[in-house]
Amino acid sequence: MSVGRWTFVFFFCIQYPASCIFHPAMTRHSTISPFRVLLPISIGTGLSLIGDAALYAVLPTHVEDAGITVAAVGIILSANRFIRLVLNGPAGMAYDRFPRRPLFMASLLLGACSTAIYALGGGFWPLLIGRLLWGLSWAGIWVGGNAMIVDISDSRNRGRWVGLYNICFFLGTSSGSVLGGLLTDRLGYNAALGTGAGLTFAGAVLVWVLLPETSRLRRKRILTDPPGAASTHQMMQCRGHLGSAFLLMGVNRFSVAGTLMPTFGLFLLEYVGDSFQISGIRLGVASATGLGLGFTYLISMISAPAMGWISDRCRSRWQAVAWGVLPGAAGFVLLAMAHPATILAALLLTSFAAGSNQGLAIAIVGDLCAEGVRGRTMGLLFTVGDLASAVAPLLAYALAPVIGLRYIYVGVAALLASMLVLACYRARAPVPAMTTDPP
Repeated sequence: MSVGRWTFVFFFCIQYPASCIFHPAMTRHSTISPFRVLLPISIGTGLSLIGDAALYAVLPTHVEDAGITVAAVGIILSANRFIRLVLNGPAGMAYDRFPRRPLFMASLLLGACSTAIYALGGGFWPLLIGRLLWGLSWAGIWVGGNAMIVDISDSRNRGRWVGLYNICFFLGTSSGSVLGGLLTDRLGYNAALGTGAGLTFAGAVLVWVLLPETSRLRRKRILTDPPGAASTHQMMQCRGHLGSAFLLMGVNRFSVAGTLMPTFGLFLLEYVGDSFQISGIRLGVASATGLGLGFTYLISMISAPAMGWISDRCRSRWQAVAWGVLPGAAGFVLLAMAHPATILAALLLTSFAAGSNQGLAIAIVGDLCAEGVRGRTMGLLFTVGDLASAVAPLLAYALAPVIGLRYIYVGVAALLASMLVLACYRARAPVPAMTTDPP
């Protein structure tokens, strides 16, 4: 049996039986309001991220409380990302084959358990097990949440709904870091992470109470044209647009999550110094890094739904992609100038692109993929993103001593400029969606 099949069986055996215990009767209404789905999965997703983000914020400075060495911090914090490379696909297959609601709720419960392990377990192995369980949990949460958003939307409004769902991702990540730091200072390491576990569990309860099942909304695969009318050329166009959306996700995650965020503190230290003054206030490099990265999440929270709405209005996702990629390329050029006056503008532009491109890539895939394979297609899309964000820091830190961060940022700007050219090309050749929207 292949690795993919084993991981699929593992995902199913862990999550599906447990979730069925908590599967109350579904609504009898023939239609489901998108907001009824968006609200509970957004709250559940946002709350689930608090424990993970808190661990990133406090573990490096509380290794004694965690019972590990400083050398083990990198392994612990990256373990969940690497396991998702093999779990995103099986998670998507599970969502295609079984009802979405119980799997999503079980993923949240598993996330609460993983965060509880951080709080209760000390030492390398308990933390590693918790991180691996979180990787499994997040694969189910993020793949399933986006699959449900695609279920309840169509090509006329999908950009807006996907963008609104992405707000919870950026909000949960940013608030988790702040809340984790504050609670750790007030209550201590274990109590802070225990609070994160409780919040994730509360999100699972809310999902159980409020979330309807959406898998029944999936329709059979239908081409926009009458059966048999789609030409081979049209099918190849669909595949080309789908592949370009995967490339967009990879380039976006490589650029911001993989390159900018892990290297921004080092960039400030190298080109600005260990402290600098803004409006009479002197900031250390650590504070400036935290404020700068927090600022990026705020901008991404705005750009994701805004550009999704624009893509719905202009009826061209790729035109909106071009408008989103352009500020990203410009932002990395400004960063490469390494001047304090350009850094804030650069962060604004790159974070705008990060939020815009992530949501639009998901919306494009939702428009193009067939109804019965949306889960596994989303899983593959996020695997591409996870791989790009895992590889980028390794490349950046390997090249930084050789060519310097400024030229690395120039290279990223060139990569985004290439994506801009591709987006403009795709915008000139729109392709019919693989599913038919309701009249």
